[in-house]
Amino acid sequence: MAIRIREVRLGINQPISDLRREICCRLGIDGQDIKRLDVIKESADARRKNRIDMVYTVDVELFKNEGEVILDIEEEKIHLVEHQEEEETLLPGEIPLEHRPLVVGMGPCGLFCGLLLARYGYRPVILERGYAVDERKAHVEDFWSTGVLNPRSNVQFGEGGAGTFSDGKLTTRIKDKRCRWVLKAMVEAGAPDEIMYSSRPHIGTDRLKPMVKQIRRRIEEMGGQVRFQSQVTDIVVDDGKLSGVVINDREILPCNVAALSIGHSARDTFYMLHNRRVRMIPKAFAIGVRIEHPQQWLNTVQYGKFAGHPRLGAADYQLTFKDRKNGRAVYSFCMCPGGLVVAAASEEGGVVTNGMSEYSRDGVNASSALVVSVSPEDFPSTHPLAGIEFQRIWEQKAYRLGGGGYTAPVQRVGDMLHSVKSSVMGEVVPSYRPSVVPSDLCRCLPTYVSDSLKRALVYFNDRLKGFAQPDAVLTGVETRTSSPVRIVRTHTMESETIRGIYPAGEGAGYAGGIISSAVDGLKVAEAIIAKYRPLD
Repeated sequence: MAIRIREVRLGINQPISDLRREICCRLGIDGQDIKRLDVIKESADARRKNRIDMVYTVDVELFKNEGEVILDIEEEKIHLVEHQEEEETLLPGEIPLEHRPLVVGMGPCGLFCGLLLARYGYRPVILERGYAVDERKAHVEDFWSTGVLNPRSNVQFGEGGAGTFSDGKLTTRIKDKRCRWVLKAMVEAGAPDEIMYSSRPHIGTDRLKPMVKQIRRRIEEMGGQVRFQSQVTDIVVDDGKLSGVVINDREILPCNVAALSIGHSARDTFYMLHNRRVRMIPKAFAIGVRIEHPQQWLNTVQYGKFAGHPRLGAADYQLTFKDRKNGRAVYSFCMCPGGLVVAAASEEGGVVTNGMSEYSRDGVNASSALVVSVSPEDFPSTHPLAGIEFQRIWEQKAYRLGGGGYTAPVQRVGDMLHSVKSSVMGEVVPSYRPSVVPSDLCRCLPTYVSDSLKRALVYFNDRLKGFAQPDAVLTGVETRTSSPVRIVRTHTMESETIRGIYPAGEGAGYAGGIISSAVDGLKVAEAIIAKYRPLD
């Protein structure tokens, strides 16, 4: 049992060691009574620019009975809690496995699905179409330098998935006890300790790469196998049940159980699964652009005279707007303080953008996606995969508008608001590589999207003064916000149409972001463990 105290406040310049004194005052105890103190959450309250507080939630364990201490404390922000439970032990099922379970894809979902299966002795085989992270990093850097795309190894495909080249943001809206399990495993693999309690945890692309490698090593140490450059190009189905997969169009690997954690950009895999009658349906997502501002401007707007304070780091934002003229939602997405706009194409002839920053978040620009909701009614047909074709339309338009070579079209915010093509850039220098060209982004976006973006820019400027500054840079296009497809699964987590296939994660339409994808991978692993017993 512990005492949980919420909203313990320290001034921005108070050391965290003062927490003990503040807690003693709130509880009316001496410091020597405290046996253990755990910070559960840390956040900054910057609503008053002349005074910024660090706000904590803490759990306090005492040497004497905690219940007696709070008996006379009538404060809703102080109450008793049970200790954080250790990892629950899962009970394996009784059905024997004929072959080692497969995990297809090695993003956060596949990694954590494989990790849990390995911990319980299932010795999974992880099949990743891309390359190991070190080789992949070299391929991506070459693409950004030369504009020559490697369709098998890029920002979307390879060890760690798309999250490897991102901000490594770990915020999530889901409330699931597995989130803490995921964070703990990340810390054990080298992620910074503060992700366990920060209100806006992130790792950064530079720390994600070694962390991903360490998780892979642990899977292998526990008997799992990881195979790179191993794309599942077909599946073998007998009497409605999975019996094998085809790798790289030539090798047949027998299997009865496969977790499909393929990611949102595995378009050829989606088409293969559709041809094999795996049921899927189109899903809403969002498209738009990335916007860049000076990070120093954002720090000052958000933190006032405390901008640059080491306790605060680089400022960020989260903005939403409901366009009453067409009913669409416009919102910021994948906000990367001190970050970059990166080329994230995975197939020839299309420009795709994404955001990325390192752990330090010390880049010159603040980068975020500004996206507008789209639904299956916007897609070119009623085909289950019409959302993919919708994405391609605008990615290819952006490619042509950029002139080829994965040059991205860019536009000043001031020019977009006045509906004129940009001819030069201003004070904000676009960070996208390999290159950019001033353009009119309305030519590579649906009209309803560009119109909503213009109205949202004006609205956001009222909420965050200077957001619509004329020299802020818009880069097109952002289309891979989430999967445009949902692979339908039952309460057992299996495909509705083919037994033994377990659709999982963001690509299957059941998650969005690193943490929720990892959690869904754990759920699928738990479903497999509950049904089957490990191989002898």
